Amino acid sequence: MAGGGTRVTQVPAFVLHTYPFRETSLIVEAFTGQYGRIAWVARGARRAGSAMRGLLLPFQPMAAGWGGRGELRTLHKVEWIGGLPPLSATPLLCGLYVNELLLRLLRREDPHEQLFEDYARALVDLSGGNGLSATLRRFERELLAGIGYGLVLDRDASSGTAIDPGARYVYLVGTGPVPAGADREGIELAGQTLIDMAQDRYTDAQSLQESKRLTRHVLAHYLGAQPLHTRDLLRSLQNL
Repeated sequence: MAGGGTRVTQVPAFVLHTYPFRETSLIVEAFTGQYGRIAWVARGARRAGSAMRGLLLPFQPMAAGWGGRGELRTLHKVEWIGGLPPLSATPLLCGLYVNELLLRLLRREDPHEQLFEDYARALVDLSGGNGLSATLRRFERELLAGIGYGLVLDRDASSGTAIDPGARYVYLVGTGPVPAGADREGIELAGQTLIDMAQDRYTDAQSLQESKRLTRHVLAHYLGAQPLHTRDLLRSLQNL
């Protein structure tokens, strides 16, 4: 943690969201691997001549330096460290959805080095514009694992036996898949879908559709009653 007034430099980061602060500054919500989700105040960043003005953009890798105490640190320096093609149209909507998930589900200053790498890879995949649905499913699963709620995909949670690709299961949040039955409440899906998800394989239409229902159901459980601000956006992504 960058606590106790410690000053850090050259930390790889991505901007998740910004909003105005006072007359000329910005509050920046950012994601780093070493320090997790962190909030900065970028003083003067909205001035026309600010060196930071054109750099504090979502979906672009940068190196940042900051210092201070408390939840809101002071951003001192930002450097662009290589670009990705700008996200636009549907990939942009997907990126905004992913960013909101991070904002809602990550605690501040909780290190997530693997998830940071997963996020960077997801942005590369989104910028390519292909396999958007598979990219979202993969990242949703990686996010759940990163915050300690990883999906059980390889075994029947009630018996411990391997998943039968020809059987039907109901996924119980916090428990895992159990054999489907009339009295089960949860998301029903094929054993093959669970196997495909465990192998990061999303070429089958049924697996892709059922995996979307599963990850969205589990995420909704951990997001709680407050809906995502991107729910209207998600309606546009009904096939993703």
